[in-house]
Amino acid sequence: MRVLLVGSGGREHALAWKISHSPLVEKLWITPGNPGTAQVGENLSFAVNDLEGIVGFAKEQGVDLVVVGPEDPLVQGLADRCAELDIACFGPRADAAELEGSKAFCKEVMVRHRVPTATYRVFSELNPAVSYLQGGARYPLVVKASGLAAGKGVVICADVREARDAAKAMLDDGVHGSAGRTIVIEDFLDGPEASAFALTDSRTFLPLETCQDHKQLGEGGSGPNTGGMGAVSPNPMMGARTTDAVERQVILPTIHGMNHEGRRFQGVLFAGLKLTPAGPKVLEYNVRFGDPECQVLMLRLKSDLVPLLLACAKGQLDQCEAPEWDARPAITVILASGGYPGNYEKGIPIRGLDLVWTGDDLQVFHAGTAMEGGQLVTNGGRVLAVTALGDTLLEARDRAYAAVETIDFDGKTYRRDIGEAALQTLRNFQ
Repeated sequence: MRVLLVGSGGREHALAWKISHSPLVEKLWITPGNPGTAQVGENLSFAVNDLEGIVGFAKEQGVDLVVVGPEDPLVQGLADRCAELDIACFGPRADAAELEGSKAFCKEVMVRHRVPTATYRVFSELNPAVSYLQGGARYPLVVKASGLAAGKGVVICADVREARDAAKAMLDDGVHGSAGRTIVIEDFLDGPEASAFALTDSRTFLPLETCQDHKQLGEGGSGPNTGGMGAVSPNPMMGARTTDAVERQVILPTIHGMNHEGRRFQGVLFAGLKLTPAGPKVLEYNVRFGDPECQVLMLRLKSDLVPLLLACAKGQLDQCEAPEWDARPAITVILASGGYPGNYEKGIPIRGLDLVWTGDDLQVFHAGTAMEGGQLVTNGGRVLAVTALGDTLLEARDRAYAAVETIDFDGKTYRRDIGEAALQTLRNFQ
């Protein structure tokens, strides 16, 4: 098979690494890729939003499967363009990708199909939003940009002043550009966060292993939201009963609901959850693998990924066996640039990566890196994802942090408590 993977982050390096291990794959291209993906395939120069260039290359080279990593090209219709040329594509078409492209639409779908979620209101003008915030709103609450904001369009507000400032920043000041022209204001849900994933061809779904993301920049869940500062898998807070509830109350009705809406969903459905006292509730849906959850999932996945991706694209998932997983836990720790998720410098030399031993139990996935004059340098907010397996979560954690200490660059930022909440949960069960 000839496979073209679209994207350039840590998620895409993890996917490329796993795809490259498939005996079915004779050629793997990644566009635009990064220095990490260049080690397992051939990087191309097409940007992720160059749909014309991507599908043209895929047709010319006889690509058997296009795998789309990030959400932007899916929302823009890359899967639709592939379908027009009869090229198999892993990822939903634009009408289904709106689940992530519009939080307002996502909430409407959940309400229509009785998927548990927070109560919400939608606004496109500041004055009505402020009237609601000063009148009927209950605090704390959450203000969200409805469109794609790279994981940074969510503000948890303790009082009316914070909420008013967040709404003004999005609606009037354009802090998130067109993504913030419509906002969702919803009740704050109390409880730990969790990530649930399922592969689906719209008729069949296969649940993947659970994960726990660490969204905030600082230890203990402090500081601003980011795209994710680390993850563990499995999530010890999601026992068999909770996992079953998520499949029955969240994943299944959403897939059926999207079919009912005439927006058939094919790809990976990612539910960001809050585990509330009343049961799991959906914070938001994503239409692609999470980052950094993808890194821990790919390290734990023992099955060949490629047949699963192809079956989703071709509507043949019922012919696949459930994936096999390494029983050992995995953890990933993100190394970020100083200043992230705000402004940060690029082009800072990265040292020590060549001293880290990598293999089946440890991988360092490139996220925001580049090569300049033979030197590996930073090229994004999240730079590297140090990912490790261990017989216990503590062993995996120690292995990952030992590598974290070996790698260095000026301004290196990371959380020192990734996995600590999971460890505490495991201790409570003992």
